[in-house]
This record gives sequence, structure tokens and C-alpha cells, in this order.
Amino acid sequence: MKNLVFVLIGWLLCSCGASAQQDANADQFLALTGKANVQVLDVRTADEYKNGHIKNALQADWLNQSQFADRTQYLDKSNTILVYCASGGRSAKAASWLAQKGYTVVNLKGGFTGWKLENKPVEGMPDIKQLSMAEYKDYTSGALPVLIDFGAAWCPPCKKMEPVLASLQDELKGKFKLVKVDGGINTDVMKELNVAALPTFIIYRNGKEVWRKQGITDISEFKQQLQ
Repeated sequence: MKNLVFVLIGWLLCSCGASAQQDANADQFLALTGKANVQVLDVRTADEYKNGHIKNALQADWLNQSQFADRTQYLDKSNTILVYCASGGRSAKAASWLAQKGYTVVNLKGGFTGWKLENKPVEGMPDIKQLSMAEYKDYTSGALPVLIDFGAAWCPPCKKMEPVLASLQDELKGKFKLVKVDGGINTDVMKELNVAALPTFIIYRNGKEVWRKQGITDISEFKQQLQ
């Protein structure tokens, strides 16, 4: 296992020499965090950071461009920057921006959500009780079809789906039950159900899963599956 870790570290550092920007999975990213010549950068918002982060991570909000530019100017260009966000989208853009500024950057694929799903170490997590599988199964039972929405407040495509779900509830009022599950908190349930990305929608009938879709979904597709 140690040899594998050294191989991963060597490959990433050598690759970074050839290209200023690389991606890494959770195992590779974790191995790199133990090196002396790296800086870990969390590009999520301050509130997201406060709800849990990777050890020794600095924070600069990518969505606040003036803050991001101001904070990152103090990073050491002689060190590799290990960058991550919630799911990998923002950090990929931030990594590209940093690479153009002359930094050597490694982006965490799957982001902090994927990191937690892989049971990697986390600091600063608030003491919030996760949803149990027994509680989840209670939500999926009943006479009406149940639409589970795995999403999060910080997830851009999840925010885009909010008006779609609101319209769906208006058009099919009383014909189904909508249950929202916070994917930023309930990672144990996500792992058990193999939910790897947000948003993910699952429909249950009589407690059994009958349909699943990840990503942006049209209201007509929901209506077709629910009716």
C-alpha cells in the first residue's frame, strides 16, 4: 500500500511538471495532503467551509471574484495547490484560473461530497444527526408515489431544479409526495444508495425504487414517471 501511495504521489508531481493543472481522485488527493510542499485550498463559501473541511485547508470563495483574487495572491507558487469545492465544478474553474496565473494545481474530482463518501478525514463538521436508513425507508413508504430529491443549498443545478419541482407540486397536487434529502449532510444514506452526485432524483412506489435520474430533469419526465 505504501508503494502505491508513493507511486501516486510521484505520478501526480511529475505530471504537474508537464502541465500546470491536474485532477486527482480522493485517494490521490489524500496522499498529496501529507506532502510538505503543498497548500490545500477550499474554494467554497465561508458557510460551507464552516460546515466541514479538509485538514489545514485555506478558504477563498470562487464565487466572490474580488475576494478570491485577493486571497490567492498570497499563495506560494513554489508549492502545489490542492483545490476542492463541493462537487468539483467550481474548483475545476478555480484550478484553471490559478494555472493561468502560474500556479501548479491539483483539483479534487468529486469535491468534498465525494471525499466524504469515500470516508476521508474531515475537520470542523457540526454535530448534525444524519438521516438513518430506517428513517429514509419510512419516507419512501405509503400509498402515493414518493419523489426523493437528493440536493443541497450550495449545489447550482439543485437550485436550478427548485422552480421545476415547485411547478411539479402545483400540477400534480395530492398525487405524489416530495421528500428533500440534504446531500451535504446525509452522506451515509447516499453511500448506501449509491448516490454519487447531486441532484439525484429517485421515485418509489410502495416502498420500492422504480426510477432514478441524476442531474437536470425536465418536468415532463417527472410527470411521465409519476402518473
